[in-house]
Amino acid sequence: MHLKKIWAVIYAVMLAAFSTFVLLDAFVIPKDRIKADEPIQSQEITDESIEAKAEAVITENSYKDDKISITISELREYDTSIYVADIQLADASYLRAGLADGTFGRNVTEVTSQIAQDSNAILAINGDFYGFRNKGYVMRNGYLYRETAQQGRQGNSRQEDLVIYEDGHMDVIEENEVAAQTLKDSGASQIFSFGPGLIKNGNITVDENSEVEQSMQSNPRTAIGMITPLHYIMAVSDGRTEASEGLTLYQLAQIMKGQDCVTAYNLDGGGSSTMWFNGEVVNKPTSYGSKISERAVSDIVYIGR
Repeated sequence: MHLKKIWAVIYAVMLAAFSTFVLLDAFVIPKDRIKADEPIQSQEITDESIEAKAEAVITENSYKDDKISITISELREYDTSIYVADIQLADASYLRAGLADGTFGRNVTEVTSQIAQDSNAILAINGDFYGFRNKGYVMRNGYLYRETAQQGRQGNSRQEDLVIYEDGHMDVIEENEVAAQTLKDSGASQIFSFGPGLIKNGNITVDENSEVEQSMQSNPRTAIGMITPLHYIMAVSDGRTEASEGLTLYQLAQIMKGQDCVTAYNLDGGGSSTMWFNGEVVNKPTSYGSKISERAVSDIVYIGR
């Protein structure tokens, strides 16, 4: 009997250790790291970027130089604070993606503000948190890091991705319909695989019952959209606090439609939702319950020189 108790204790300890390792392996231990050395990613502070910023007209909620124009406004809809950045670019190369620690890999994370500073960004929002998954297309700044398709959320096959092309136009595609390499060959520069798409060809593509997997209906949200090629909208909402309830996907789509987007896409939300501009976090991220703080993420979408 005494021996059985010893073996029971040993088994319990081993099971706990294994469970801990599985959790660490899934969510904490960095792996599959690839240094972001693609040629069109520019995270260095260049003489051109320094000169452009020095000559730019910058206010608390706007930035304008000869290539980039950004205006940020705050809306109050659905008992929620929503921060909207209207962006016009001379070239799509100023719309970029940044990786935590400048590295692609599972569980490689930094807060949005840190990645933005390291990327010499002017404006940034959190991306799709690709590192939380081991499938789903990942292309950043013309470099295809992952081309393994994932099954769509909620058990269907419609995993929707946002593709941004070198000429500046955006499209929402389904991974089961087109290979990542085909998208790259067609001129894609960025592919984000969170979703779902919110607006396609000017039409809202979610309804009042749409939601991402394991998510509450009202959440902090992050979205990106296109009015015309080189004219974009980035939107981030607060949520989960007494001051801001948060948005459903349908409400988020309506916000983007109200900004005249003909294409719009849902990025990672919840505690990840962060907008950063000119050295400051614009919104009030809630990464731990209702505590105001940034969550560490895999990647950002940003505007920079």
